[in-house]
Amino acid sequence: MGAERGAFILLEGIDRCGKSTQARRLSDALKSQGCRTEIINFPNRTTVVGKVIDEYLSGGTEMSDHAMHLLFSANRWEMSESITSKLSSGITLIVDRYVFSGIAFSVAKGLDMDWCRSCDIGLPSPDVTFLLDMPCEESKQRGGYGRERYENDEMQIHVRRIFQMLQRPEWKIINASRPVDVVHNEIRTLVNSDMDRISKSPIGYITAEL
Repeated sequence: MGAERGAFILLEGIDRCGKSTQARRLSDALKSQGCRTEIINFPNRTTVVGKVIDEYLSGGTEMSDHAMHLLFSANRWEMSESITSKLSSGITLIVDRYVFSGIAFSVAKGLDMDWCRSCDIGLPSPDVTFLLDMPCEESKQRGGYGRERYENDEMQIHVRRIFQMLQRPEWKIINASRPVDVVHNEIRTLVNSDMDRISKSPIGYITAEL
């Protein structure tokens, strides 16, 4: 039997719902348990594609919605081999946004959901997905809200609704309105309960059913 692999843990949700904070907290907790862990953020703004995305999100350039969806997907494809390699080597990845954010924001702009899904077929799939759910009335009160293109009430309300449409039975829905420590403890407990199962299962890949 081969060596145990790392877990692909995904945190999704609207802007400013606490994904980055929870990713850091979970990473620290897992490292304290002896788990090799890395955080990956999407979009990855350091790549060639990511720099174009960053310019767009900051309002510095314009592009069609279809072209932007393809760029966001390409940004994930840029990282796909690295993700698979790290998981195979036993590194647990905590990923802040992934394919579901790509779909939710593009569908919120009026693109066809099936077309949006199709661009990510074949990417490594998460082992466990946490949806940090929070009303946008609360998230917009957090620091930094409104700095980027999509951080407005209409978009965030629509995106939250689409995340709810995308939910699958295996997703873990987290009430992100609670204190940071309470949210962290729930996520940490759920992750720990799944780690043994995940480590012994093969890496999965995104299918048409998503």
